[in-house]
Amino acid sequence: MHAVRAPHAFDGTRFLPGGATVLVDGDHISGVEPFGYDVPHDCPVTSYDGTLLPGLFDNHVHLVADGAVGSLERAPSLTDDDLDRAIEQSLRQQATAGVTTVRDLGDTRYRTLGFRDRQDRGAPRILAAGPPITVPGGHCHFLGGAVSGADEARRAVVERRERGVDVVKVMASGGMVTAGTDVLGVQFSPDELTAVVGAAHALGLRVLAHAHSLAGIRHALDAGVDGIEHFTGLTADGIRVPDDVLERVASADVVLDLTLGFDRLALASMPGPPPQVQQAMERAGMDFESAYTARLAVASRVRERGIRVVAGADSGVGPLKQHGSVVPAVVDLAGSPTSPGHSGPGSPPISSPSPGTWPRTCRACAHPKPSGFVVSP
Repeated sequence: MHAVRAPHAFDGTRFLPGGATVLVDGDHISGVEPFGYDVPHDCPVTSYDGTLLPGLFDNHVHLVADGAVGSLERAPSLTDDDLDRAIEQSLRQQATAGVTTVRDLGDTRYRTLGFRDRQDRGAPRILAAGPPITVPGGHCHFLGGAVSGADEARRAVVERRERGVDVVKVMASGGMVTAGTDVLGVQFSPDELTAVVGAAHALGLRVLAHAHSLAGIRHALDAGVDGIEHFTGLTADGIRVPDDVLERVASADVVLDLTLGFDRLALASMPGPPPQVQQAMERAGMDFESAYTARLAVASRVRERGIRVVAGADSGVGPLKQHGSVVPAVVDLAGSPTSPGHSGPGSPPISSPSPGTWPRTCRACAHPKPSGFVVSP
C-alpha cells in the first residue's frame, strides 16, 4: 500500500475540506482520508502541492488520428502497425493529461478494440464504436462505415455487435472535416436512421448520433437515439437551437456531448475550414469567435434545463483538438467565467503523476465509479 496526499481534493461531487490522503492498495483506491491522516509506518507517502481528483473521461476521441491536419482522413491508408503506433501515442497523451477513460467514436478497421481488450496498465480504459455508420460519400465515409438503405444499415449494426463494440456511432448530418458533405442538412432517410437505432436497441447497444445541423438534431431525435454528439444547431441563419428541441432532449433523456474546448494557441496556424463550412458561416454572418460564443450560449441553456451532458473534446481530429485536451471542454461545458479555450489564466493543463503506476478503479470516493485519480497543479 502507498498513499498520495494533496492540500486540495475533489471527489467528483465536492471539494474535501483541507485536502485528502488517498490510500492505494494494488490496483484499487482503498481509502480517502483527511489530509493529516496518520498512515501506517510502512506506507510510503507521495505529496503534491496540487489537487487530487478522480480520473478524467474524454467521451469523444479518435485514437487513430494524431491531431495533425488531415490525420483522421489519412488513417485508413496506414498499415495496421502504423495505426497501432498512432493509437499508442494518443493513449499516452491522454494518460499524461489525467484522462483515465476514453470513448472512441470513430476508428478504421476496428483497431481500437484490440487496445480496449488488452487493457494495458497505465493506459486509459477504452469504450469503442468502431467505424461510424454513414452514407456513401458522407461524413467520415473514408473510415469504412458507409451503407446504403435500411437493410445495409441493420447489417452494419449486427457487424458491430459481432465485433464487440460498446456503442454505435451514426452520422445524422454532414461534418466539418469531410469536404462535400452537407453541414446544414441530414444524412440518411428517416427509415434508414430509425433502422440503425432499432437494430442497435434490439442488440442492447446505445446509439450516438453526430449532428451539427439543427435539421440533423431533429432527425436524430425523431429516430430515438440515446445521445447526440456536437449538438451545434447550424442553420442557414446561424446557430439556432429552439426551446422545443431542448424540451425534446430533456423529456427523452438524451445525453449531449457538445465537444467544446479547443487550443486557442493553435488557431492562428490552422488552415481555413472546408469550403462548405466557410460558405455556411459567411451566409450566416459568423466567424469562428462568434460561432463559438453562440455555442457557449447553447451550453448555458442546456445546463439551465438540467439536461444530462458528458464532456468530450473530439480529440485527435485536428490541431485545435489534440489528445489530452478535455480539460478546456470541461471548463467551457461547466460555464467557467474564464475565457473559453485552452490558453490563458484559469485553464491550466491537468497532469497525471507517473502514468502507468496509478490504479484505474476506486471503492472509496463519492464519485460513481471513478477511474483512478490525477493531480492538477
